[in-house]
Amino acid sequence: MKLTDYHAKYFAYELTKRSSSDSLEKLTATLSNAQVDLNPHQIEAALFAFRSPLSKGAILADEVGLGKTIEAGLVISQKWAERKRKILLIVPSNLRKQWNAELQEKFFIPSSILEAKSFNQLIKEGNLNPLNQEDTVVICSYHFARNKSPYVKQTPWDLVVIDEAHRLRNVYKPSNKIAKEIKESLDGVPKILLTATPLQNSLLELYGLVSIIDDHVFGDLKSFKSNYAKVSQVQDINENELGLIEPKQEMFVDLRNRLKTVCIRTLRRQVLEYIKYTKRIPLTQDYIPSEEEIELYNEMTEYLQRPKLYALPASQRHLMSLILRKLLASSSFAIASTLDGLATKIKILIEDAKKKNVQKELGIPNIEENFDTYEELADEWIDEEEDDGEDKENEIKVFTEEDIVAMKKERVDLQRYRDIAKRIWKNSKGDALLIGLKKGFQMTEELGAQKKAIIFTESRITQNYLLDLLSENGYEDKVVFFNGSNNDPKSKEIYAEWLRNHKDTDKVTGSKTADMRAAIVDHFKNEAEIMIATEAGAEGINLQFCSLVINYDLPWNPQRIEQRIGRCHRYGQKYDVVVINFVNRKNAADQRVYELLDQKFNLFKGVFGASDEVLGSIESGVDFEKRIASIYQSCRSEEEINTAFDTLQREMDESIQENMGDAKQKLLENFDAEVHEKLKFNLHESKQYLDKYDRWLWDTTKYFLGNNAEYSDNEYSFVLNKNPFKGESIPPGPYKIGKNVEDSHIYRPGHPLAERILESVKATELPEAEVTFEYSGNPVKISVLEPYIGKSGVIRVVCYTVQAFESEDHIITIAIDEDGEVLDPEVSKKIFSLSGSGKKCESPSAEDLERLRKAEDQTVTLISGQIAERNSDFFDVEVEKLDKWAEDVKKALELDLKKLDIDIKTAKTASKKILNLDEKLQVQKSIKDMEKKRNDMRKKLFESQDEVEEKKEGLIERVEAQLKQNATLEPLFTIRWRVI
Repeated sequence: MKLTDYHAKYFAYELTKRSSSDSLEKLTATLSNAQVDLNPHQIEAALFAFRSPLSKGAILADEVGLGKTIEAGLVISQKWAERKRKILLIVPSNLRKQWNAELQEKFFIPSSILEAKSFNQLIKEGNLNPLNQEDTVVICSYHFARNKSPYVKQTPWDLVVIDEAHRLRNVYKPSNKIAKEIKESLDGVPKILLTATPLQNSLLELYGLVSIIDDHVFGDLKSFKSNYAKVSQVQDINENELGLIEPKQEMFVDLRNRLKTVCIRTLRRQVLEYIKYTKRIPLTQDYIPSEEEIELYNEMTEYLQRPKLYALPASQRHLMSLILRKLLASSSFAIASTLDGLATKIKILIEDAKKKNVQKELGIPNIEENFDTYEELADEWIDEEEDDGEDKENEIKVFTEEDIVAMKKERVDLQRYRDIAKRIWKNSKGDALLIGLKKGFQMTEELGAQKKAIIFTESRITQNYLLDLLSENGYEDKVVFFNGSNNDPKSKEIYAEWLRNHKDTDKVTGSKTADMRAAIVDHFKNEAEIMIATEAGAEGINLQFCSLVINYDLPWNPQRIEQRIGRCHRYGQKYDVVVINFVNRKNAADQRVYELLDQKFNLFKGVFGASDEVLGSIESGVDFEKRIASIYQSCRSEEEINTAFDTLQREMDESIQENMGDAKQKLLENFDAEVHEKLKFNLHESKQYLDKYDRWLWDTTKYFLGNNAEYSDNEYSFVLNKNPFKGESIPPGPYKIGKNVEDSHIYRPGHPLAERILESVKATELPEAEVTFEYSGNPVKISVLEPYIGKSGVIRVVCYTVQAFESEDHIITIAIDEDGEVLDPEVSKKIFSLSGSGKKCESPSAEDLERLRKAEDQTVTLISGQIAERNSDFFDVEVEKLDKWAEDVKKALELDLKKLDIDIKTAKTASKKILNLDEKLQVQKSIKDMEKKRNDMRKKLFESQDEVEEKKEGLIERVEAQLKQNATLEPLFTIRWRVI
């Protein structure tokens, strides 16, 4: 298409205009920038988060597997495009790297992970608030956000996203310090909460989550209980009664309507038309340990169950016991190395104790290098506990002579266990892996999938053992490593080759960590058959091309297992995914753990894997992990083990039944038909917008770059020969508009080259001219333009900007023909879809300019009225919310008064039945005191109600102030037009 300066300026303004919160067009540039497939439920969720400029945030509560990360990413990306870049992500420790990778790979947004070490380093370097960063999204854990809450509070956030937000659901409880501190530090900040399980046990959890977003959706806790509990007297309410019983029908409808303003939830069954799911197929590989392996297990179990251990840090006894059990189950090589470290630690303790040195608590040597998720697990266990925020690792120990004797004995025991482990060079589970791998590959071949398998282990030492084992058994040069560092020679070689192959493309980010991950994944996809991955290494990678998942070590945290399988069994997977697990048939506890994970959590089979109801039946994955660890720690006989697991299973059954309650489903879910219609509309509309945006961007870029590039119109790709902007870091080379671009820079509205082109075109001053638009050679029939072939007239284009609750731009095209008739706005916009050529001409006549001005005024009045009407609706919704909040608060104040009325009435009735005069006088005195108290309460009630009304009116006044429109009109150009 041949463009004129006028086409380009019009397109540039359309591409960069700001749209209203409730407009799908607002998200178009964001969708165009994002490297994600267009799923309508994700667009709907992102739009919901923007639904009103007065909104304080939203709870995005889609079922597991529907891409809440993408939804939040779209919201973050939109804020980023608006230059609102003070953004914080609070996520579980084990998801920090995943978020970091997703933001970079899918949205081109840089982020940094802050933890205590990097935070303290920045403070040392003179940074007064390391959270307050420029042009970088900050990612941190819950524990970090709580510990650094004063810094969080000081930072002027534009948006905070909280993942797995159900962790904060008990914020209403005085004992929940972490949740309360995080909530208080984020007061007044726009927030997005992500959770697949917003309601797990009690309606009060919804009260808690909603209060984090907006304290004015509901009144206080007392009024919430009174409104939505199916009981008559508030003082009798307890949390058990506020389970999933359905409230009185009218109040149920009220609660649902209030929640609809702040929470959106889509179910997997509602999107099957757009997302095709494959199945999970479980395969269990049994193995029987050798006599030496059983001996080592029994010795270690006895050791870990001792009341006092010197080798393990007292503050982390439970966590370290769990890790030792996991390493023991992983391989003899993993536990041997750790036992050696423990023996060394005790040697140091003994030497220091003999010298009478005061000893700080020591960790276990090399544990981080062996157990890959040590830091994350330690952080998670702290997150789950209501600790006091103090650093317990610096506790001081002073040892006695008796302690030294006991330590010497413990060291001898540890060295003996180590020696047993070192004698075990052949691992039974390793042999079982070779059998299981063969079976797994046979199954994937039958399914038509590629010969690819990912093996998960929790230990880097086991990872090395598995590499040697597989290399010796027919898989040499077919295996690739993936862990937190990838410092081995093979990984370095893969990385160097990948950098050479992807030079001058956007695949190379400049971050060695991100690029190493991409290089390893590409090598696995294109070259290797097997990837051996540790937990930390595999966070955030997408392996849809692999359909065999092998849990060599099985985590006890169901959410970690779901994340593992989710690397392969996810959107885009074409084949059923085979999941192999190993079960030790000589270990009753191991068998029961597998049984629970398989049969109760349903992790390994079916289309959807673990359901929200089941994952929501446990407080958290870490909580469940601790329950399992305590059974291993406290139960000695098979009978004790089975009894403990029976109890746990019974508790889970009850919780799952509660979680599947009918009231819960009705409360948060929309009718399938409603959802279907809305999603269908979103998909159609967004595709139309995206096609138009891509076309405008392509045409404007081609027009601006001219001979500076070579173009391929069919593929929307070009090769930039030289950078047209001196002083800007824009590399020459291949560029392409689209998704999943491997061999070029991904060209998009947010790319620095596109941004500079659009800025330059918009800044160009254009003289009046005549533009001839060519319909005759247009490849597409445009019916509305056909009547204007051979006609001419004048077009005026202006940018009308309105500032009220938010800023929005409207590109207005006003056209008249030679007879002075005003053209339909659709016609005047469509004219710019035709090729054109321009030439100098005389200015339009005074009469034509006056007609244009009048038509422009009418259009501006119409747009202004539409904005006022829409903002009035936003205002009404906000006022209704505040009215209900005020009613709730006043109702809570009246409850105590009503209770006192009942007590007085009861006392008067009882007084009439008393015959003894002295007793009667005592009761009368008590009644008089209560009546005085009631009078005081009434007076206080009226005062408090007045205060509530004043607060409400103050909130409304603030909203009203934002309602006033401030408008500007910027003329872009005026041209004569002719269609031929």
